[in-house]
Amino acid sequence: MSPKRISVLIVAVLALVAMPLSAQDFEPNRTPDGKPDLSGVWQALNEANYDLELHMAKPAMHLREGPYGPLPTVQVLALGAVGAVPGGLGVIKGGGKIPYTSDALEKKNWNQENWVTEDPEIKCFLPGVPRATYMPHPFQIFQTPDTVFVAYQYAGAVRHVYMEDPGLAPIDSWMGQSYGQWDGDTLVIEVTGLHPDSWLDRAGNHHSDQMKVTERYTLVTDNHIHYEATIEDPATFTEAWTIEMPLYRRVEPNAQLMDFRCVEFVEEVLYGQYRRNPLDRPDYPMAEGR
Repeated sequence: MSPKRISVLIVAVLALVAMPLSAQDFEPNRTPDGKPDLSGVWQALNEANYDLELHMAKPAMHLREGPYGPLPTVQVLALGAVGAVPGGLGVIKGGGKIPYTSDALEKKNWNQENWVTEDPEIKCFLPGVPRATYMPHPFQIFQTPDTVFVAYQYAGAVRHVYMEDPGLAPIDSWMGQSYGQWDGDTLVIEVTGLHPDSWLDRAGNHHSDQMKVTERYTLVTDNHIHYEATIEDPATFTEAWTIEMPLYRRVEPNAQLMDFRCVEFVEEVLYGQYRRNPLDRPDYPMAEGR
């Protein structure tokens, strides 16, 4: 075989491997109204909740300068390897960095430097969208012809997806307002009215109250959803950008959401200093009212 034919064959094979599963032949299970059946318990298996961008492993989320490089701060030092950050290839479509404005990038860096007191996840605040999707907890989709309901294990968060346009969100909320519609076999959900204090990951990536998230859920095998979320926020980003990742069905026979209502887990870190006889605690303040 000539080198030219070999080159053509290699290109063809690489194109097939790179082809999204959604573009290949697959006939999903369908609900009585003919839509792909997304019902089930799903989970992301990646490092996106640490950082949406490509990142290397490091000794902790919260660091200080050491004699030979960064070291964990006093507040997280005792966690050792448990508190380390695993490396991740990133989930931004096309690679690259999040397109922050200069002011928003400065805020992101401040968030990262103050992670131990500022990350809403530490305080058990609801994660918002899209972060709820790729936290290290499963979530469950319930689907009928008239509605889609999503329940998350983390903090008991829930989303009701309106399948008729509900209009403008009346107020901002941690999980926002979700409006869904079908684009062929893809469920598209537009999320608005999101609380500006939620973060996108533990790296301090953030947004404003102008953020709109457009999610796309495409069932590409019986046990695999291709998930995309396009983020628009002119107050924070110079252009729209998209994350993508596979979501995997939990297939064990007893797959279900467990109880993780973490509010009681953080009462000591938030309010322990107000005890009549406070227990020993690290010497750092938690942000009041956040």
